[in-house]
Amino acid sequence: MVNNILLVGVGGQGTILASKLLTLGLMAAGHDVKMSEIHGMSQRGGSVSSQVRYGEEVHSPVIEEGSADIIVAFEKLEAARWLPYLKEDGKMLINNHEIESVPVLSGKMSYPENLISKISEKVKTVSVDAIEHAIEIGNVKVMNMVLLGMIIKSMSLESIDWKTILEENVKPNLVAMNLMAIEKGKSLV
Repeated sequence: MVNNILLVGVGGQGTILASKLLTLGLMAAGHDVKMSEIHGMSQRGGSVSSQVRYGEEVHSPVIEEGSADIIVAFEKLEAARWLPYLKEDGKMLINNHEIESVPVLSGKMSYPENLISKISEKVKTVSVDAIEHAIEIGNVKVMNMVLLGMIIKSMSLESIDWKTILEENVKPNLVAMNLMAIEKGKSLV
């Protein structure tokens, strides 16, 4: 069996780092893992997506429409954009955060209202303000680790040694804060 996790967001939110750490943790646990990233205009606030597939044997990194077990949206409009990729009994984890796109900022369109409630009517949804939790921990930049913690809990990946993964891949002075953020995320699911 292959598990499919789709992480979507906007450039600068830490989507790529979260998917990299997730991939490394899954590999350390002995899974065959394939990861694919689409950066788009990520440096300019554009859409970013990472597809992580893992299991005994994975042949392709690509998650097809209707096959994601879980979608983790770092920004709520991205949740709506990627919703067709979620499988029928999948789960949507949404960071309740708005980043206005260029058309919204220029006044050509307005940011859609009630997105999370509209998505919740269609699929199992957990919505959190990951930024608020990151600020409580001490640094808004660990928002991605809060969301990673939610993935870890939702996909039953708690047995992986996330501390070691962090120690090997983030600056030493940031390990403790990132671990706290992951623990916070796990508690939110």
